[in-house]
Amino acid sequence: MRNSLFVVSLSVLASVCSVSTINASEAKTEAAPAAEVADILSHGDAAAGKAASAVCAGCHGVDGVAAIKANPNLAGQGAPYLVKQLQEFKSGVRQNAIMAGMVAGLDQKAMENLAAYYASLAPAEGESNSEDLQLGLDIFRGGITSIGVPACMSCHGPAGGGNDAAKFPALSGQNADYLVTTLQNFRSGARSNDANKMMRLVAERLSDREIAALANYLQGLH
Repeated sequence: MRNSLFVVSLSVLASVCSVSTINASEAKTEAAPAAEVADILSHGDAAAGKAASAVCAGCHGVDGVAAIKANPNLAGQGAPYLVKQLQEFKSGVRQNAIMAGMVAGLDQKAMENLAAYYASLAPAEGESNSEDLQLGLDIFRGGITSIGVPACMSCHGPAGGGNDAAKFPALSGQNADYLVTTLQNFRSGARSNDANKMMRLVAERLSDREIAALANYLQGLH
């Protein structure tokens, strides 16, 4: 079943953003200046990125929507986030043998072109199943106060659209299988390219059930 996000008042958003017990020094991140975001969007050549994306289609789909659910959808993803991930695959900050090979020959301009192309596409519209749907919704909107997990929407937006300035990814419509693996990797430390351990500090407090419920909810959020 598809889920929808109800209108959230500013007062509720303010209370949600104060939920986290992660201290301020842990929660800081380096936000991309607005000029950097504008630069990627204005100088990235989406047409060139589309041509270059042919080699990406086997894993991420010809339209940026992955047929293999273990792979992420890229359609509609924020361009600054995508550039950051490509840079970090190339530098080795983010470890993935397949992606390391794919980005080895990319320069900054090529990365910006790909990011501009995928950012220009309509996001995927997935569906959630009914199992633990309310639990996933509750974690996304309000976190888990008893264990210091903040609301996901405080960083990723009330509709899961991400935050370009902070290079936080869009999560709405993302494949649940990919999200589960990502959160588990943050939890174990296998993925560690999050600024100031923000995601690791959250994921290490989540159970397998909570991760699955959250991923299921996000897959149908759009």
